[in-house]
Amino acid sequence: MENKYDLIVIGAGPGGYVAAIKAAKLGLRTAVIEAGRVGGTCLNRGCIPAKAMLHASSLYREIQEGERFGILALDVSFDYEKILAYKEGTTEKLVQGVDKLLKANGVALISGRGTLLSKRQVQVTDQGTQEIYSAQNIILATGSKPLLLPIQGMDLPGVLTSDELFQLKKLPESLVIIGGGVISVEFATAFAAFGCKITILEALPRLIPNMEKEISQNLKLILKKRGIDIHTSASVQSVVEDNGAYACRFIEKEKEMSVSAQYVLCAVGRIPNTEGLFGEGIQPEMERGRVVVDEHFKTSLEGVYAIGDLIKGMQLAHTASAQGMVTAEYLAGKEASIDLNVVPSCVYTSPEIASVGLTEDEAKEKGIPVRVGKFIMSANGKSLITQEERGFVKVVVQEKTDQILGAQMMCARATDMIGEFSTAIANHMSAGQLLKGMRAHPTYNEGVGEALEELFDGAIHVAPKKRR
Repeated sequence: MENKYDLIVIGAGPGGYVAAIKAAKLGLRTAVIEAGRVGGTCLNRGCIPAKAMLHASSLYREIQEGERFGILALDVSFDYEKILAYKEGTTEKLVQGVDKLLKANGVALISGRGTLLSKRQVQVTDQGTQEIYSAQNIILATGSKPLLLPIQGMDLPGVLTSDELFQLKKLPESLVIIGGGVISVEFATAFAAFGCKITILEALPRLIPNMEKEISQNLKLILKKRGIDIHTSASVQSVVEDNGAYACRFIEKEKEMSVSAQYVLCAVGRIPNTEGLFGEGIQPEMERGRVVVDEHFKTSLEGVYAIGDLIKGMQLAHTASAQGMVTAEYLAGKEASIDLNVVPSCVYTSPEIASVGLTEDEAKEKGIPVRVGKFIMSANGKSLITQEERGFVKVVVQEKTDQILGAQMMCARATDMIGEFSTAIANHMSAGQLLKGMRAHPTYNEGVGEALEELFDGAIHVAPKKRR
């Protein structure tokens, strides 16, 4: 194999493999270096396996609650080993798919750990052997790894990260989750449905604090209804062994408290995975552990770019993929095909949560006059059919022009429907333009139309009253 390329990508996660495939399609001779399996955290230890677990747990909960639809299922049970096998099988199919895509597009997949050297070279170490590769340009896309709090007890065997939780072969009887962000509430939703006793400890005043306040409040009520114990404004001080279990000691409302469980999950965020990435004397400009880049994702090193969780910004798989595509396009002399300023955020709880653009509060903080259209999904025909829990669709528009600035959704299929608003914001569409598209009945998506109608003359298409 010739060792010189137009582009070398270090890391084959959702940022790296997408960048490599896009670059190859645009005519660049491309290689991607990966120490593990392709797909990175997302396919192997994050997005995909987590959502598979959520799907299995949601199905189990729905079957148990089937009586409300007239469906009686007696002695419903689950086989956790088979659930894990289903999860692994889903991951394996996607990993094989990425392998085939790389091969089909002529991308060279090089196994081993990539270390950046001088003069646009990369050293690849694999099972004790080393080889040097060079390229005109290099993209760093090694992603991130779970962050452990710097407190006493984080090294105890019962303290897990999300990576290690997936490796358990038996369902935990109880779990304390430190952190109340997206990773936390998704794991809480999945494991609580299987009967695991869940306690969430969040240092900030509310769950998923980066989301709109109304969403956080509704989610807290729903999770509590499902038996999840939630403590906000709870500062964890330490973890100690407690008669075969593990106790989290925390301070809440100036009171010292403690809660014990079989395991403790630390889900307080992720940090860039730069271990072994830079050779001796070779390191780009960094800021708080992250690689500094310009608007084209260039680092301070000539010919070296960085994307995804390595740099400042939202740590999302689709963000990394979009950055990878845009960087590949830039290197090939093409215009960017994606607006990187419009980033949808999704939480795969039940009901699902999705947001894009500005919230009403954020617009006010920026001094932007806005109007808000909101539709409560309890009046949506499809939601009534499936007996969904409390939810809503909210759209934020510029006061005078009605240009769509943001949307927040908490309802069934929210993570699928948010794409409509992402497209609208990226193309500077108005509420009136988005209303021109007819929406099928009965669908959850009708709630989008109702929220838009609310901006003008109030919701007039309440499904249960309107149609035959």
